[in-house]
Amino acid sequence: MRLVITADTHVPPRAKDLPEPLWAAIDAADVVLHAGDWVDEALLDALAARARRLVGVYGNNDGPALRARLPEVARVELDGLRVAVVHETGPKTRREERCAARFPDTDLLVFGHSHIPWDTVAPGGPRLLNPGSPTDRRAQPYATFLTARVAAGRLDEVELHRLPPRRSPGH
Repeated sequence: MRLVITADTHVPPRAKDLPEPLWAAIDAADVVLHAGDWVDEALLDALAARARRLVGVYGNNDGPALRARLPEVARVELDGLRVAVVHETGPKTRREERCAARFPDTDLLVFGHSHIPWDTVAPGGPRLLNPGSPTDRRAQPYATFLTARVAAGRLDEVELHRLPPRRSPGH
């Protein structure tokens, strides 16, 4: 089972649309996990129309319309892998311990908010993945998203994809 993991897409105002390499990965994926900050319902509709299966949550920049359609926390089992998706996990200090306590029956926790790629394993707890942002890299060198594979309850082939810089108008 092929996964695409994204968050903090901020469409608009950070971009008019998702970058083409991310759309191509979505088209090839079995499941898309989105950890919030969509900003506009049109992106949710577009992703839902294109993804084979979509699991998403709302983020702090998502208004009432998105919050009415999406949960704060989503839980799903993917080929035996117990997955939770949430936007915000709090500060990076003690994140692993906090998330292991909050999500004790989870193998993988996907989160967003910081726009900073993150890949750690909590002691005795879940693997924590943040895909960064495909549209708003902030202080990061690249805009990013993740792909991975799930088979027989195991996550592997986790890959951080760096996106090419967006071109400025007129270039």
